[in-house]
Amino acid sequence: MLVTWLVIAGVVLLPLPALVVGARGLRRRRGYSAGEPGDRASLVLLVVGRTLLLLLVLALTALVLVSAIGALLNDVVLHPAVFVFFVLDLLLATAIVLTFGRLEPRPARRRASPAGR
Repeated sequence: MLVTWLVIAGVVLLPLPALVVGARGLRRRRGYSAGEPGDRASLVLLVVGRTLLLLLVLALTALVLVSAIGALLNDVVLHPAVFVFFVLDLLLATAIVLTFGRLEPRPARRRASPAGR
C-alpha cells in the first residue's frame, strides 16, 4: 500500500508539472527566423515531436494514476507493468523538463566598466 502512495506522489510531483511547463514551451525556439523556409519546416517537425511526447506523457500519467488509485480503492497489489509505465513516465517527464520545458535564460547583465564615464 505504501508503494502505491509513492507511485501516486511520484506522478503528481514530476510528470504533471512537466506537462504544464512543457505545454508552455511547446512552440518556443531560440534563433527562429520566419523568413527562411528551412527554419519553418524544422519548427513544424519540432512542434510535432514535442506534441507527440506530451501526449505520450499525458497517456502514461493517466494510466498510472488510474491504476494506482484503483488499486488503493480495491485494496489490491499493482500490476508489475504499472511500475514499468511509471518509470517510463518519470524518464519522459524529465526529458521534457530538461529540454523544452525550461524557462528562457535571462539575458546576461552587462558588466560595469571600472572606468568612470
